Amino acid sequence: MRLLFSLYFLLSFSVFATEPKVPLEAYGGIPNKSMFTISNDGTRIAYREVVNNTDIMTIMDIVNGGVVGRVDIGSVRPDSAYFVDNDTLILVVVDGHRRFAGYRGRHDVSAAYAFNIKDNNLHQMLQPGYGIFPGQSNIGRIVGVSKDKKYAYMPAYKNLGSFDLYKVTLGKKRKPRVVSRGKKDTIDFFIGNNDEVVARERYNNETNLHLIESRIDDQWVTVFSETTPIINVGFNGITPDMKHLVMRANNDNTNRKAYYTLALSDGKIEGPIFERADKDAESLITDINRVVHGVTYSGFTPTYEFFDKTLNAKMRGIEKAMPNNTFRLTDFSDNLSNMIFLMEGEMSAGNYILYTRGELSMLASARPDIPAESVHNVTEYSYNARDELAIPSLLTLPNHKEAKALPAIMLPHGGPESYDRNSFDWLAQYFANQGYAVIQPQYRGSSGFGAEHLLAGRGEWGRKMQDDLTDAVADLATKGIIDKDRVCIVGASYGGYAALAGAAFTPDVYRCIVAINGVSDIEVMLKRERREAGDDHWVVSYWEEVIAQGDVEKSLLKAISPINHVQHITSPILLIHGENDKVVNIEQSEDMFEALKDANKPVQFIELDKGDHYLSNNNNRLQTLGAIEQFLKINLPAENGVP
Repeated sequence: MRLLFSLYFLLSFSVFATEPKVPLEAYGGIPNKSMFTISNDGTRIAYREVVNNTDIMTIMDIVNGGVVGRVDIGSVRPDSAYFVDNDTLILVVVDGHRRFAGYRGRHDVSAAYAFNIKDNNLHQMLQPGYGIFPGQSNIGRIVGVSKDKKYAYMPAYKNLGSFDLYKVTLGKKRKPRVVSRGKKDTIDFFIGNNDEVVARERYNNETNLHLIESRIDDQWVTVFSETTPIINVGFNGITPDMKHLVMRANNDNTNRKAYYTLALSDGKIEGPIFERADKDAESLITDINRVVHGVTYSGFTPTYEFFDKTLNAKMRGIEKAMPNNTFRLTDFSDNLSNMIFLMEGEMSAGNYILYTRGELSMLASARPDIPAESVHNVTEYSYNARDELAIPSLLTLPNHKEAKALPAIMLPHGGPESYDRNSFDWLAQYFANQGYAVIQPQYRGSSGFGAEHLLAGRGEWGRKMQDDLTDAVADLATKGIIDKDRVCIVGASYGGYAALAGAAFTPDVYRCIVAINGVSDIEVMLKRERREAGDDHWVVSYWEEVIAQGDVEKSLLKAISPINHVQHITSPILLIHGENDKVVNIEQSEDMFEALKDANKPVQFIELDKGDHYLSNNNNRLQTLGAIEQFLKINLPAENGVP
């Protein structure tokens, strides 16, 4: 299998040998194909594709061959899709308002659509005011489907005082029916084998009380209780026997995240059932009803573990079949007999692979216009910060240039409590293709590398977290890989804050600065959070803890806000912001632009029409990358050295 599979790839890539330089659109555009999913019986797949600039969802029969359905999804723009049965596909749209991994205080899904393949009918499953409270928008979360596959179970507000679970038809549009009443502070429900609600989760922002209630003898019985200003334990799935919830918590022995079980009968906690001493247990592998099959562990490259030991052996075999590549499990059929992976790494800008009956086969390339030689090498390494803390990092080097005194792009990730993966990063790969070394430090405060590393970032915005970036530049310059006098910093979200902080607090380090949807004024950011969420909301507590360890004195917030230090800025700045960004309000860039102009600093501001926080619009992405390209040509040309 390995020989044939490898040969296939060599043949398929050889046609690119004489291709011209890869255009910007190949890197910056939305992938040509994405969101692959497979039906429960493994006979059909669905995927998102761009055809003549039209966003399409295509459904194929992979047994008999041929397209069995297609629908224009340009107005929906889903983030994920999955089969309920062979004739029904669910499309989920994620709201760009809140995304905090591991926290469940505010739901992050805005809408779900059902597509009936036979009838070619696409309809929104829950709509505000149609059987539910009108003043709500996050109404796309599905916690399970009925045994007969005719209904989905979806939580929503009946009124402001009751967050209930609804039974929603997957066929023709009908008013939903309440199947389980909740409370105002209910945030989740869990479904059993016979379509019954077996548990619900609650969190009260005023009392900080986090509860799990089990349905025992037709009564709600509390089986878990914790008082905490920020939810520390995540309940993300249910065991196959339906007797335990699976919970993610910190293992005090290893200082790593692990998964445990909570008995629904008496609240007894056992485990961990999934743990590693060197990695965090990051997320569960679950089916449509959140029944747990396994776990994904954190790290630059994902690793997997399943309850079924034969599946573990299969995964090792798949990884050995194509070494030097990363396999990300994207979907699977019943019993995981068929699995779809996104393979990235050597010779691959992203290829979707089907594993079935012990064989691997190619489904499609995510970016067919990028040849193998234009996928640049990514190295995982570590360096010591000035206080000797080890900082994991990624370094992408251009294949066509010697790794010596290269111009460089510092590319800090957003979050900040997230981390970069060793995958096809469209920005990093584009920069490398232009001749830049790309540095991606997992600065203190990043998730994925243990609790100690994450907590080391608390209260260090603009301080040690910023020093970690500066130290990465010094480390690579000392090794001779980059030219310390030719470094630009480009970042989005928190990375945008880090870019502006770099300009304000370390003006001698960066030749130029690009901040995309970045924060410039932390005091204003927190005021907006309090106004939108309420002073008692866990989101406010979270940000206060992350930014300042709860010490939110105005003097501190002003001291670490770049907008208050524009007088120190010497390098040109490019500000880019989506007009509809719901995570970081556009006022952050507008105010920074005005402050820089008033101080006669070199600055350019681009507002992205209808742009969101995640650059999910294809035109916005291309506009962003085009603007950065022109900005770098002027301020840090890759080929000609110092301008």
